[in-house]
Amino acid sequence: MLKAKHGLSFVVAAVSVLLLVACSDGVTPLSSDSETSVSTGTMTDSRDGQTYKTVTIGTQTWMAQNLNYAYTDVPYKRLDYTSDSTSWCYKDSASYCTKYGRLYTWAAAMDSVGTWSTNGKGCGYGTTCSPTYPVRGICPEGWHLPTKAEFKTLFTAVGGHSTAGKMLKSATGWTAYSGITNEDAFAFSALPAGNRSYNGYYYYEGSNAAFWSSTESNSLNTYSMYLDYSSDDVDLDDDIKNYGFSVRCLKD
Repeated sequence: MLKAKHGLSFVVAAVSVLLLVACSDGVTPLSSDSETSVSTGTMTDSRDGQTYKTVTIGTQTWMAQNLNYAYTDVPYKRLDYTSDSTSWCYKDSASYCTKYGRLYTWAAAMDSVGTWSTNGKGCGYGTTCSPTYPVRGICPEGWHLPTKAEFKTLFTAVGGHSTAGKMLKSATGWTAYSGITNEDAFAFSALPAGNRSYNGYYYYEGSNAAFWSSTESNSLNTYSMYLDYSSDDVDLDDDIKNYGFSVRCLKD
């Protein structure tokens, strides 16, 4: 992946959304243009006590913040690069973890060593695996790493692929781009956390975000949800498993 998209033009369908002030577990009614219901709440990860915002969009309940669980038990090695962790803060700064959550390799996101479940055990770079769905992976108990199909369900619920990026991105924090106004109309609040390359470099904080799915493409690549500052749409990219991407967990 490691890309920024420029010069794209889109025909964007008009979507009018009425948002009321929402409190925990409050309901946000939408306009007559959409029948998707939205409600917000919180959940607490019992492993480290961190509390996350949640949002129910249609039939799915998502974490409304990126996972920030410190997965540090498994060493990472790629060619001549080694690290004592398979999850990182952007630029190795704790302040970015506070803001964006952590970045995980796909093997870490899938819990390839089977710490919490065996559904994604053995899944990682260079291996073709056949996980049992849903894959809990790195997610808290009762939650799982979304599949490619579950991301597509989310896109449909927020009005379709061509405007899903606009609807899912946080209203602030993204690099400005002419003609692009992020609405965060469904309280998903995707932040531009950037990503980490397989050899330890960090890219694109402020301008893009990528979220792992549990659906692999082949032994080297896996699908991810990709959002870019210069586009209203959303992509399901085919990305190298050794990149460091964000994780959004989906309730079982």
